[in-house]
Amino acid sequence: MPKIAIIYGTQAGSTEMMARAVEEGAQKAGAETILKNVLVAKADDLKDIDGLILGAPTYHADLFDGMKNFLLKIRDVNLKGKTGSAFGSYGWSGEAVGKMIDPLKYFGMKVVEPGLLIKNQPDEGGLEECRKFGEKIAKKIVK
Repeated sequence: MPKIAIIYGTQAGSTEMMARAVEEGAQKAGAETILKNVLVAKADDLKDIDGLILGAPTYHADLFDGMKNFLLKIRDVNLKGKTGSAFGSYGWSGEAVGKMIDPLKYFGMKVVEPGLLIKNQPDEGGLEECRKFGEKIAKKIVK
């Protein structure tokens, strides 16, 4: 069974809600998942994965610091050819998704674009978008 790591950062809980819904969608499509908060995630968590989905809020028009640090930690992990994407919540501008997608491309991943942005805390419609997002990415991996 293909394995997808979903690593997320959160400040007010919105991105965590999104991450859990993304995981539901990926599992529905037949993927095994690893769901971890970026503050406890390690580069070793990406061993033997087939896909990586990152999630983080935009904070002051920038990427959440915990995710910036994680991206530095994983730069030596071989992710070339694996499938990846990003999602996030935002209040004003939403730059975090692009700031996660760019490194995934640099790592040589097959990036599913566009990523998913949801303003503020997701309502049930937003959570359904997250489930569909997770399912869409998983279907790229699950054959």
